[in-house]
Amino acid sequence: MNHSDRLPRNRTYLMCSPDHFTVEYAINPWMDTTAPVDATLAFRQWEMLRTTLADLGHTVHVLNGVPGLPDMVYAANGAFSVDGKVYGARFKFPQRAAEADAHQLFYASGEWSFASPGHVNEGEGDFAYLPEAYGGMVLAGYGFRTDPAAHAEAQEVLGRPVISLKLVDPAFYHLDTALAALDDRHIAYYPDAFSPASQRVLAQLFPDAVIADRHDAEAFGLNLVSDGRHVVLNTEAVAMGDKVRAAGYLPVHVELTELKRGGGSVKCAVAELRPGVLKAGEALGA
Repeated sequence: MNHSDRLPRNRTYLMCSPDHFTVEYAINPWMDTTAPVDATLAFRQWEMLRTTLADLGHTVHVLNGVPGLPDMVYAANGAFSVDGKVYGARFKFPQRAAEADAHQLFYASGEWSFASPGHVNEGEGDFAYLPEAYGGMVLAGYGFRTDPAAHAEAQEVLGRPVISLKLVDPAFYHLDTALAALDDRHIAYYPDAFSPASQRVLAQLFPDAVIADRHDAEAFGLNLVSDGRHVVLNTEAVAMGDKVRAAGYLPVHVELTELKRGGGSVKCAVAELRPGVLKAGEALGA
């Protein structure tokens, strides 16, 4: 299929401004506290990402950063929403714990049904939703951050089947560094980031997936955001851009060198907000 034949779907996103972004601790293999962050460049690159998404026709909400929470710019980790239901985050590391409260306050200001988690999970960092795959499926990662018990909890909260996938390479510590939704039913992923059993599960469920290699994954080429036609990914991920183009999508590259210093890229910085669809005669908040 050619990219001109693919229809984008308007999305609603949440981002957090990098007002306080720096690398002052190391909780993943990409973080180096001895390499200073260029705060001005980080903000300029983040703003280009926000503008790119808006120019593609999407709605982008922005959370203000909180002093003392340098990783809050990675907004995808703060919660996971499906059909107006929100499963909150509970971070593994204490340095990020307060981010969950800031995200909960955001959802409290809207028409969302929010569930506080009982188990460690890091939001969309370890959850991906495919609304047209097998009637609506959640793929969920574990192995480094999210407790696998959170998968069953998320299934009860969201009412969607959750497929657990074990991550085995510490360089790809979140699901969103190793797997991405290209549209509502198709994915791209790097097989060696997963256990052999999880690789078999993915191959069975998604035989037509775009397969990335280690170079693609290390370039954070799978840490992307797609609206079903446009695939937004960082400028370093040239080869991954070629692969999604060959699969019929249109790559849109943005430079995010500074955010990579903290172990994230496009997807880490963007949470998708999925409000519920009202049925006939149903009122908001009912």
